[in-house]
Amino acid sequence: MLKNNIFGKSFILAVTALSLTSYVVSVGANDEFKQWMQEQSYGVEAEKKEFKEYKDKRDKEFTDFLKSQWTAVDIIKGEIRDEEPKPVVIPVAPKKPLPKIVVNKPVAKPVIMPVKVFIPKPDVSKSQKPVPVVVVPKGNTLNINFYGRQILFNYDARLKQSLARTINKDAVSNYWSALSKTEYEDLLQQLAAQQKSLRLNDWAFASLINSVAVKVNNKRNESALLSWFLLAKSGYKARIAYSANSIYLLVPSKHEMFEVSFFTFSGTRYYAVSFDGNKQKLGQVFTYDGEYPNTTKYFDMQVTPAVASSDQSEHRHLSFVFEGKKYNIDVTYDRGRIKFLRSYPQLNLDLYFASGVYPVTATPLQKQLAVHMAGMTELQAVNYLLRFVQTSLQYETDDQQFGEENYLFPEETLFYPYSDCEDRAVLFAWLVKSLLNLDVVGLDYPGHVAAAVHFNEAVSGDSINYNSKRYVITDPTYINANAGMTMPDFKQYTPSVINY
Repeated sequence: MLKNNIFGKSFILAVTALSLTSYVVSVGANDEFKQWMQEQSYGVEAEKKEFKEYKDKRDKEFTDFLKSQWTAVDIIKGEIRDEEPKPVVIPVAPKKPLPKIVVNKPVAKPVIMPVKVFIPKPDVSKSQKPVPVVVVPKGNTLNINFYGRQILFNYDARLKQSLARTINKDAVSNYWSALSKTEYEDLLQQLAAQQKSLRLNDWAFASLINSVAVKVNNKRNESALLSWFLLAKSGYKARIAYSANSIYLLVPSKHEMFEVSFFTFSGTRYYAVSFDGNKQKLGQVFTYDGEYPNTTKYFDMQVTPAVASSDQSEHRHLSFVFEGKKYNIDVTYDRGRIKFLRSYPQLNLDLYFASGVYPVTATPLQKQLAVHMAGMTELQAVNYLLRFVQTSLQYETDDQQFGEENYLFPEETLFYPYSDCEDRAVLFAWLVKSLLNLDVVGLDYPGHVAAAVHFNEAVSGDSINYNSKRYVITDPTYINANAGMTMPDFKQYTPSVINY
């Protein structure tokens, strides 16, 4: 009986001990499981938190992409447009009777082209006050001097980031990641509102973004990165490249840029642009073959009449003689617009012929010339405009004036003390088209540019046939030459036609 009791007690103790051991083991395993679950949960939550810090889900993926997808490329030096030397001394046409007019039909009083084409709508700001934007300002305040116009912006102070001393893919990726976690949306809205209000073309809009980026950072590399970020967020296919010491902003363009370094990916040129008019010299750099998701915009470099003006007008007096009578013309130009045009990369000539002219310059000049041409025949009016361009402006080659080839827009030709052949051809073509509504084309000779006009009346002299029409040679560089006269050194050539 005692033995049974001892066995029974022993059995109970053993079972109890086993149960306690199982409990302890169970509790320990459960704690480990809970800890493991907490760790997993923490990891998931941390990942969710990190993802939520990005305003746009594209940024997390793009940040990861930037950590790996880089390759070394050799930037190609920008192409040169025309290496033929320009005439240094311009001949004077011999005095002879005007080409005979077969049909002497008076031309109606010259008219300015329709407002829709050359004159901006009247709601363009006429003051230097900042253009109002619709967003509610938040954060720090910036006052940007945009080619003479003062514009206010508000921005998140965290957009000012410091780039790591060592420039590499990780530094660039981290920079994008940091910018994407800021409150950048308000600044994008302000930029878009200014783009619409000031009618900024793509180059002007990018210049405005660059001005903001420079004011925020005051450092070249950081400014390039912020410009890249804001352009991409605005839908442009912008990229960057880096070397050991520098960051370069790269953009694709619908129009070829000359003497601007570039590289090509998938058949598209990406130009290393700057906004101060200086050319960047690059060697081997690192960049990536890819786009920020949903970016579609290429730069359209067409110059419009309203873009980037300061409404700070200045004046220049010009005079010339036509058919024995002296004419005095006062030219008005906008200093901010001239500075903006100076920042432009060099383009194909057709874009200069097709460019719009700011109303501050266009309207007063058109009105003065139109008054003097009232009652003239087409031929007289064209010769009058030829003489204005030929003799009221002083000639120098671009090498003499700028030290390099530098095509000018019409307003620049009226501003700078000197101009050469293509500048005069562009200005003359705009005047003929806007005042007489005649078809005009540019003529591209080796080392020289002139123009040709399709008259409604028969005019004798040198001409070309183009698109089943006869265009009479008009050379605004050949001093005192009338319509139908080719500069002697170029009579042997058949020019290419610049049709815009």
